[in-house]
Amino acid sequence: MKVILKQSISSLGKAGNVVKVNDGYARNYLIPKGLAIEANEKNIKLFEHEKNNILRKAAKEHKSAQDLADVLSRETITITRKVGDQDKLFGSVSAKDIEEALKEKGYNVNRKMIVHEHGDHIKELGEYEIKIKLAHDVETQIKLNIVGEY
Repeated sequence: MKVILKQSISSLGKAGNVVKVNDGYARNYLIPKGLAIEANEKNIKLFEHEKNNILRKAAKEHKSAQDLADVLSRETITITRKVGDQDKLFGSVSAKDIEEALKEKGYNVNRKMIVHEHGDHIKELGEYEIKIKLAHDVETQIKLNIVGEY
C-alpha cells in the first residue's frame, strides 16, 4: 500500500514523501496514529494543497528540536543511588530515571528518545555520555553522572 507521510519517520522517510509499506502496517499503525494517509488519487490532490503547511510544520518542529539539542548538549545530570560493597549499585539507572531527571530540570524528553549503549540499565557508578534522539535527524548527547550514596 502506498501512503503519504504526514510526519517524518526515521525508518520510512520525511514528511511529504510517498512510500510503499505493508498493508497491515499502514492500516493498523500509520493511519490510525495520524502519521500517514493513504496515497489514492483524491488524497494526493488534497495533499498537494496541504503540502506547504505540512512542510512548514515539519521545519518548525525540526528547528525546535535543534534548539533543544543545543541546550541539552551543555547539560549535565547527576543521579544519586545507594551503593554497597565495592561501589556496586543497589538496582540500576534506566531511561525512565534519566527522563525524570530531565523533567525535573524542565526539559520535555520522552524515555523512548533516550538511547544508551550500556544496555537497558546502567549498573555502575561513573560518568556516561547518553545520546538523545529528538527528531528524525536531530541527536544530541548529555553527560550523566551516577554518584553513590553510602
